Amino acid sequence: MLKKLTLPVASVRVPAKRAKTLDAARVQALAEAILTEGQKVPISVRADGEGYVLIEGLHRLQALKALGEATVDAFLV
Repeated sequence: MLKKLTLPVASVRVPAKRAKTLDAARVQALAEAILTEGQKVPISVRADGEGYVLIEGLHRLQALKALGEATVDAFLV
């Protein structure tokens, strides 16, 4: 079973390969949706030393960063 956590946005590292797939228009649309509805779907991360590595949810994470959010809901895989 996946464990749902609330993590500091700064503790989630995005692998370089994943960062290359970022679509700015999609991030903007998600940021607007998060402003009105909140974060509906948690991102997925795995533990990596003192932080976490993003598995799924790059656009959601970047939208939260753009909004200046300090925390993100995440599933620990």
